Amino acid sequence: MLQRLGAYVLALAIGLFYGAAGSFAHSIVVGGWLPLGLIVALIGSTALLLALRLLSGDRWAVLAAALGMMGATWVLAQTSAGGSIIFSQLHPVLANVWMIVVPLVAAVIVAWPDLSRARRAPQPVTHP
Repeated sequence: MLQRLGAYVLALAIGLFYGAAGSFAHSIVVGGWLPLGLIVALIGSTALLLALRLLSGDRWAVLAAALGMMGATWVLAQTSAGGSIIFSQLHPVLANVWMIVVPLVAAVIVAWPDLSRARRAPQPVTHP
């Protein structure tokens, strides 16, 4: 039980890191039209959540990492005491996509059925 709790705390910490990195990087636009930062942030976050689900087989670890990502994004989107916002205001559409897609991807990965236990129907044996 303690080992699982440690895994969940580690997943939360890694999710916080990915969420913070994605929150800072999502507004990077190359050539004035390619949202490279958002693309890389979404691919990285999706890959982390998918790897956690596939390697651990545990929905709770994925949920912990997703909560870390969303928590970091939420904290960085708040107005500070001085009135500044760390979250980039350069591209509000990209910010909205970042804040909406991560929870949706997490929900799909957490809710995806466990297909590893699906059994095949026994094949009839045919003799030549």
